[in-house]
Amino acid sequence: MRNALASAFHLVLFSGLLAAQSLDPSLILKPLSDSWPTYSGDYSGKRYSALTAVSQSNVKNLTLAWVGRVTGGPGNSGGVQTSVGGVGSGEAAGGVTIKGSILQVDGILYVSAPDNAWAVDARDGHALWHYFWRTRGGTHIGNRGLGMWKDRLFMETPDNYLISIDAKTGKELWHVEIAEFDLQYFSTMAPIVVGDHVLVGTGNDLDEPGMLQSFEPETGKRQWVWYSVPMKEGDPGLETWKSLDAAKHGGGQMWVPGAYDSETHLYIAGTGNPSPAYTSQSREGDNLFTCALVAINVDTGKLAWYYQTSPHDTHDWDSTETPILVDAQFNGMMRKMVLHASRNGYYFTLDRVSGELLASSRYSDTANWAKGISAKGQPIRDPEKDFHIGGSLVSPNNTGVTNWPPPAFSPDTGLFYVPRYDSYAMYYLTETDPRGAMGLGGKEEAGLGSLGSHLVAIDYKTGRIVWSHLYPAAAGATMSGLLATAGKLLFAGDNAGNLIAFDPANGNILWHSRIGQVSNAPETYMLDGHQYILAAAGDMLFAFTLY
Repeated sequence: MRNALASAFHLVLFSGLLAAQSLDPSLILKPLSDSWPTYSGDYSGKRYSALTAVSQSNVKNLTLAWVGRVTGGPGNSGGVQTSVGGVGSGEAAGGVTIKGSILQVDGILYVSAPDNAWAVDARDGHALWHYFWRTRGGTHIGNRGLGMWKDRLFMETPDNYLISIDAKTGKELWHVEIAEFDLQYFSTMAPIVVGDHVLVGTGNDLDEPGMLQSFEPETGKRQWVWYSVPMKEGDPGLETWKSLDAAKHGGGQMWVPGAYDSETHLYIAGTGNPSPAYTSQSREGDNLFTCALVAINVDTGKLAWYYQTSPHDTHDWDSTETPILVDAQFNGMMRKMVLHASRNGYYFTLDRVSGELLASSRYSDTANWAKGISAKGQPIRDPEKDFHIGGSLVSPNNTGVTNWPPPAFSPDTGLFYVPRYDSYAMYYLTETDPRGAMGLGGKEEAGLGSLGSHLVAIDYKTGRIVWSHLYPAAAGATMSGLLATAGKLLFAGDNAGNLIAFDPANGNILWHSRIGQVSNAPETYMLDGHQYILAAAGDMLFAFTLY
């Protein structure tokens, strides 16, 4: 009788959860607290939660609440039937790795990996439904997460479709192609929903133009497209390219979500490297608007301002890292700012209304590719650190000082937090044809080791590093994303497989648990009076709470 009552209770609870699965887009405008409704939790990109149930005073008592595992592919997943869609006939080889953000709305977690999406009960980690996309192929490097609008979810696929999924059932509602598969585009970005706009970006490692697009959430109709490089005569920035043809094939991919300012209606995001990435003689000039922060009006798709963090990049150091929006004091005045740490090893504080530079610095101890900082605050490229037949010793290596895993900001400390990897490599020119190479070709890279991986805290007013935590020695970079909370905690993963809670004021370790290599950025949510800390390690989900 007891089991029957428990089963009946769970059925009622499950039915209630399904009935409640809907997100009012205006919820994302509120400061981050109980739920996690978009990529960074809210539009600001801070990844700062107002929850305080888990705090410095009790974090030592944080314990494992549940562990869940997701299974990809066309078969059943976690005991639930899989809904299958797609236009291809195959599935990607290899296992599931959860790299993206996980949404939490109405007690349901929405999880994704390339070609797969799941709904998971946020109380105990069991799967509720699974969706699988049969792919045409393409680059399956990762998926950054899902977007949500009312009772619909949105996901990008590696073969360049935007899919709309019913959040209650996992059934596909529609799909539309967002880039040409035959041109070697691939799509990994988490869609960002702003009002009635679904914003999507794409990747490409060949020589196609980067773009940001907006789609209508009910029908999938495209509303506008903004290209990150000039596409015709008269387009802004064309004078910074050798020719129109070079610009039209100039890259600048937009594959990491940005941040949104509801007061100005500006979506602020980073753009990727120019193409060809390394043999740059065919694209003389600064190459706008690659390797830049750009502010796009979400209603019109028009550029409001830009700031280029790496003019004429020659090392594939994308500036796509998620920016953070902050309203705070700067030189005695309240300013609306955007904070950004770039892959090239330089940090920037800008006015987010105008794009005016307020502060910049080199936040890597080893970055040696620039001769200094210009009057505009931009690093000045040293041509001697480009690729040469005899090799050139350059820092950082291709991974960059940081990469796509998201940073965080705490209003309590006024500090910006970012993972940092200090590395060296020898870069060799392998294509001597004066026309250069296409895409990522034309060079070989030999890694020479590093000075380690750090978690660093940066003062946004000066760009100065306030504290730095060196992770245990290990091969490769530690690039876990971050989470800050009002409980005066900062969560990250290290390269020894630990999920760690730091004191955000000084970097002291307050708690840790070994769960395996943390593959996404930690998150937090509140259910039934309990605050949960959530992180993924490969295909596993780990949720911690206080009891």
